[in-house]
Amino acid sequence: MRDEVGILAESRALLAWYDTHARVMPWRVGPEARRDGVRADPYRVWLSEVMLQQTTVAAVRDYFHRFTARWPDVGALAAAVDGDVMGEWAGLGYYARARNLLKCARVVVANHGGRFPDSRDGLLGLPGIGPYTAAAIAAIAYDEPAVVVDGNVERVVARLHRVETPLPAAKPALTALAAQLTPKDRPGDHAQAMMDLGATICTPRNPACAICPLISFCEARAAGVQADLPRKSPKPDKPTRLGIAYLARRADGAWLLERRPDRGLLGGMLGWPGSTWADAPLPAPPLNAAWREAEGDVRHTFTHFHLRLTVQVADVPLDAQTTTGTFLTPDRFRPSDLPTVMRKAFDLAQGAFARG
Repeated sequence: MRDEVGILAESRALLAWYDTHARVMPWRVGPEARRDGVRADPYRVWLSEVMLQQTTVAAVRDYFHRFTARWPDVGALAAAVDGDVMGEWAGLGYYARARNLLKCARVVVANHGGRFPDSRDGLLGLPGIGPYTAAAIAAIAYDEPAVVVDGNVERVVARLHRVETPLPAAKPALTALAAQLTPKDRPGDHAQAMMDLGATICTPRNPACAICPLISFCEARAAGVQADLPRKSPKPDKPTRLGIAYLARRADGAWLLERRPDRGLLGGMLGWPGSTWADAPLPAPPLNAAWREAEGDVRHTFTHFHLRLTVQVADVPLDAQTTTGTFLTPDRFRPSDLPTVMRKAFDLAQGAFARG
């Protein structure tokens, strides 16, 4: 167990490293600007943290720029059309996050005068904000010494303290150890420094220990087991589900699409009519047509299962009657508005339509 002097030394070493090596992020106020009194915008911190859940920084940057250009503050986002937000989110995955963005923005405007609560506990009362996101906003935007623990922080702490218990069972212990290290001074910079350290130096494979500012404190490094930590319990094999996607193209170039229910996978997103995703697909064409099967299939992996989609295509007349969905003309439909799995189906179908 480290004493207060040792913990303070770790924190100072980490912050000194961060002051020189902080990553430049479009949503971040860097350490130099912070020293000049610039405060982080809670809206931008919140938006970035929601986008970064289960997603890489590289993937998020362009989305963040587009979102903040189109909706520069929480009031603008609260007033946005749901379909526009879902379309801009397409491709980021975990679409419940986009639905919760809208719910949260509207609650902030309606119940909090357009200002985010300035404490972790207050933030936890907002839709879609859990313990991690609340702590991150509270620390980074409001300098509350909240304990921010993501995957990067778990890895750093597990190695610093040589925690051998596998994840996820080790989470409570890692959170408690991270709390010990969180300083009252500059807690927001500390949280971001921990994330940066895990992302750039204390990486999952081949950690760059020789240039780590915490090397002299790291118990895993001293024991030569840093690359083995944190340990993880084996994950169960993912099942494979099957389905069918029906792509109907009308004579005027319109496509038959439907908005998926708000609840459930890909909720609120545009998609192709099709079967449920189960152990065996049940054909359910949305209209009578000369359907033909595209060569190959669509393969996509979700959090809990793999999906294989058979793609059926058909050219239909202008007066085609459908049992579900709506035909969207080319001026109202952008393939980029589709979630990734639906865009894969669109791309696969192009070959079948080209062959006629």
